[in-house]
Amino acid sequence: MPEEAGFPPAKRFRPGSGPPSRSGSFPPGRQVVMLLTAGSGGRGGGGGRRQQPPLAQPSASPYPEAVELQRRSLPIFQARGQLLAQLRNLDNAVLIGETGSGKTTQIPQYLYEGEISRQGIIAVTQPRRVAAISLATRVSDEKRTELGKLVGYTVRFDDVTSEDTRIKFLTDGMLLREAISDSLLRKYSCVILDEAHERTLHTDVLFGVVKTAQKRRKELGKLPLKVCITHRRKQAWPGVGAHSCNPSTLEGRSWQHPIQGFTQHLRMSSHAACLSIQIHRMSPPSQDILVFLTGQEEIEAMSKTCRDIAKHLPDGCPALLVLPLYASLPYAQQLRVFQGAPKGYRKVIISTNIAETSITITGIKYVVDTGMVKAKKYNPDSGLEVLAVQRVSKTQAWQRTGRAGREDSGICYRLYTEEEFEKFDKMTVPEIQRCNLASVMLQLLAMKVPNVLTFDYVKPSPGKALAPFYVSVPLEPKFAKTILMSPKFHCTEEILTIVSLLSVDSVLHNPPSRREEVQGVRKKFVSSEGDHMTLLNIYRTFKNLGGNKDWCKENFVNSKNMMLVAEVRAQLRDICLKMSMPIVSSRGDMESVRRCLAHSLFMSTAELQPDGTYATTDTHQPVAIHPSSVLFHCKPACVVYTELLYTNKCYMRDLCVVDAEWLYEAAPEYFRRKLRTARN
Repeated sequence: MPEEAGFPPAKRFRPGSGPPSRSGSFPPGRQVVMLLTAGSGGRGGGGGRRQQPPLAQPSASPYPEAVELQRRSLPIFQARGQLLAQLRNLDNAVLIGETGSGKTTQIPQYLYEGEISRQGIIAVTQPRRVAAISLATRVSDEKRTELGKLVGYTVRFDDVTSEDTRIKFLTDGMLLREAISDSLLRKYSCVILDEAHERTLHTDVLFGVVKTAQKRRKELGKLPLKVCITHRRKQAWPGVGAHSCNPSTLEGRSWQHPIQGFTQHLRMSSHAACLSIQIHRMSPPSQDILVFLTGQEEIEAMSKTCRDIAKHLPDGCPALLVLPLYASLPYAQQLRVFQGAPKGYRKVIISTNIAETSITITGIKYVVDTGMVKAKKYNPDSGLEVLAVQRVSKTQAWQRTGRAGREDSGICYRLYTEEEFEKFDKMTVPEIQRCNLASVMLQLLAMKVPNVLTFDYVKPSPGKALAPFYVSVPLEPKFAKTILMSPKFHCTEEILTIVSLLSVDSVLHNPPSRREEVQGVRKKFVSSEGDHMTLLNIYRTFKNLGGNKDWCKENFVNSKNMMLVAEVRAQLRDICLKMSMPIVSSRGDMESVRRCLAHSLFMSTAELQPDGTYATTDTHQPVAIHPSSVLFHCKPACVVYTELLYTNKCYMRDLCVVDAEWLYEAAPEYFRRKLRTARN
């Protein structure tokens, strides 16, 4: 970015010598060590099959010669022979390499082409759904096969595989779910735990699961299971490398080109918008921008701001294509970020940390890093799990910076000072140490793990966070209990619908620019009894109209997510039938439904205080009703909620109006001397 644009000259650093600060740098050179990591070599073509106008065609060539040349140009190719030789002789392997080395797309192909794992399926786990799908699409293109044949993917409620599938990308949660019914993972000959440096909860637990499966298969004389772990940095992985493999270092690369690092003391997303527009006005149109924000609402707000400003740009300024990217965005819209912008356009991609490491987007020249991320935090003493906005770690900051140096020299603008950066934590706290582990405990118990407290975790969380839970339905315990209790209140049909609605990404689309219009069309569905009843009304109308897509569009409903709800509901209903659970309906009696929710969610309760605020009944944590709730302008005396979200204050989301007497009835000992209404 030239000084004429109004910015100070950027500080420069090269990947070999590390960044200009005293800490947080990557290892010198490009390290690719034996045990797999999460590289993304050809990920930029991940959306190659499903173009969405007005974006241009992806750059991936349909010609086999060009594809082969592209594969050979990746840093990992130089190590192909050495990798195959070692993988033939090792049951465990660790590969350390930076983004862009080609690990994720190439290693599964090397294993298949070298006939190392032909006796079973090669599984490649990913922390995120969009990465699993885009990578499978990319690798199937490289192998010139139809997606779902040789190469396929499995994500929640979407299985694109066949009997011919030999390379299978899947989310780490899905492989953990498969281990419930087959703890030996018999169908797999190799499991690649990709992106292990992210330390997601499911990947950490899977580490112990695959080690156990590997050991048991050896004891039983079964087909050996190869385990490969890929990550971006050198670190010890318990039980691997120490006894069973000797990691060897291979040449690789992290950033392919120099990056100019620049920090500026700005904090709000509005500043990110202004900076992005200024970059847009001063730079060639072929150079795209990637902005990191914290969540959907912030991203949609900045997207609207950028689109509004783009309408009034001076003559001669390129057109601007604004593309949001977050987990709950419909997948077809997520794919648009992978496709090239039309001639004369520039893409500005406004993303959560989903673009940090799991996926690679080609064409990025500029990165704007706000230095913030939204992450889960769980307090086992209070039982509260909140989504809190917090500072990124130094590792995350450097990973974001690296997004700008993939194809050419790039610039990263950090909206925080260097002094602030020095105060960041060096590493991101692993998810297993900051999340509610209830659902994982359920899965481990379902796998008949004898003692969840002594399970082989990568790094165990404090013991008080590891309490065993009853296993019946494969959901969070509170939702499982809701379903299990529903026959008592004669509302199983309604509860199945509500739980299904809460188990998928949001079915409601709320564009900030059309807020009044959204509120107008939603009025006919709103229930004074809360968000659960409102969602139930919307789903019933959707089903009565046969899943009409035009109706969904008119009412700002995500039709794809609504179809997922129907699939989830069908699966849960089948489980109930297999358990011989009576499937009954309340037949319009919503009080029975609310009583069931009160008995199931009693640990997530808040009461109205004399000053008009709310506080949780257990720990007296101050909370507020989220603006998206239908109860936002109401003051019910007592509510249960599904989730707490912490931004500038602690918000309750997905609320249901309940009576304090129902809560006391549900857990008298728990609420003794806690409920104000009961005491009064």
